[in-house]
Amino acid sequence: MSFRISVSGAAADAVRSTVPTLVADLVASGITALDPALWGPEAEDEAGKRLGWTESVSDSRPLIPEILALRDSLRAKGVNRIALAGMGGSSLAPEVITRTAGVPLTVLDSTDPGQVLAALGDHLASTALVVSSKSGSTAETDSQRRVFERAFREAGIDPAERIIVVTDPGSPLDASARAAGYRVFNADPTVGGRFSVLTAFGLVPSGLAGVDIAELLDEADAISLALAVDSPENPGLILGAAIAATTPRRDKLAIVSDGTHIVGFADWAEQLIAESTGKQGTGILPVVLDRGAPELSENLPDVQVVRLVADAGVEVFSDNDGADEIRVSGTLGAQFLVWEYATVIAGRLLGINPFDQPDVEAAKNATRGLLDARPEPVPAAFISDGIEVRGTAHVIGAASDLASAIDALLEELGPDGYLSVQAYVNRLALPQLAEIRDLLAALSRRPVTFGWGPRFLHSTGQLHKGGPATGVFLQILATAPVDLDIPERPFTFGELIQAQASGDAIVLADHGRPVLTLTLTQPEANVATLFAALR
Repeated sequence: MSFRISVSGAAADAVRSTVPTLVADLVASGITALDPALWGPEAEDEAGKRLGWTESVSDSRPLIPEILALRDSLRAKGVNRIALAGMGGSSLAPEVITRTAGVPLTVLDSTDPGQVLAALGDHLASTALVVSSKSGSTAETDSQRRVFERAFREAGIDPAERIIVVTDPGSPLDASARAAGYRVFNADPTVGGRFSVLTAFGLVPSGLAGVDIAELLDEADAISLALAVDSPENPGLILGAAIAATTPRRDKLAIVSDGTHIVGFADWAEQLIAESTGKQGTGILPVVLDRGAPELSENLPDVQVVRLVADAGVEVFSDNDGADEIRVSGTLGAQFLVWEYATVIAGRLLGINPFDQPDVEAAKNATRGLLDARPEPVPAAFISDGIEVRGTAHVIGAASDLASAIDALLEELGPDGYLSVQAYVNRLALPQLAEIRDLLAALSRRPVTFGWGPRFLHSTGQLHKGGPATGVFLQILATAPVDLDIPERPFTFGELIQAQASGDAIVLADHGRPVLTLTLTQPEANVATLFAALR
């Protein structure tokens, strides 16, 4: 069994009504044949340059012996700890691969100075760093690379022996890395970052860490033929229709994992779906939930539930069990490929281009502007129990303390709205902050997403600005107890993460989105205060 899917309720109706048309229009075979016309004339140019992921299984096979040879060479030198500097899909793909395989990988997908220092750790003598950046100019990844280079040199280690680069051919990083003598793996430039899991971006760090990457490709290969055939049994067509064609349309996808066989997959699917579909005022909002999440008992009419389970059964339709949901099961490699097909099929059904990300650059530009200008921080509207409170006018206008500010934000939620919690903090030091998601979901009785900043800016950030204008946003920042300079840069990591949060808040406000920003001046104590206010 490589992949199984069952649908019931509204999802089953969507599959019955939509899949026959997708079959008649030869959509599955068209995707496999790299037909860029499937998403309309406006998307044709971009689609023509972004369908290489359909061939990733075969194209990536030659990488396997190179990756394994490098892994063996590093281990022979006592290097057995792999760290990864990457953002968005570049970090989420290796994270789910290694976590599912039970293989250690240090993922550095933050600009919080404490988290960067923790990744440097005290194991440099046994550490190699993979630097992953498709564009080769990602600010976070560039900063992380610079601080590791310095640390290696200060420890008497040649960075060229410990830094491995994954990037597109011809990128700025490709040129500079080769000039510095680093080992470089080029990825397929016709594969977008969020679709790159089965390319060098997913395979290099995972393989160096110890994952059986040949087996991962075998798992994806096993489902490839079924995805290429124009058939009512095609799992990509079924899943794409189930998530994008319900009537009335459910534009929020609650992804619930049993957590037993695939670990962290929902986080990877979140970035794939949100960035691919969230544009032109439409989109599908993925909401990552555990099995006890409050949303699952609310029977929300705009939420479609999909469960990642050990065995979805053998029947496509399962209306007789009383559920109204989608259930999928399968190997990790098969899941990756099926969800990629389903996502671009959903894009066709929604009438958007699933391959561009027109609103991602806005937050980056705002961040650059703040770093260049270095304005004084916007004064807090007020301070409540050590937490600095800022926000858009409607949110903080009548608020006088922490609880009333949160209430004011939740009052901005419409009947079809969602709350996005964005935590620009050290997630290693404050992992308990993620528990705020369930508290807010119970309080608001609406879907709540949770993202660690700035990682989400490279994925779900697209939907926040370009998708339906129904979100309200809670930013949580922290005053870092320590800061860390960035070699040859005029700003520190602490200044960078603050600018990223402020830049995104500015862009969200410009799009008319309500924003509440809470800055924890004493993070450990303030988290307890925040939880108390919510309870």
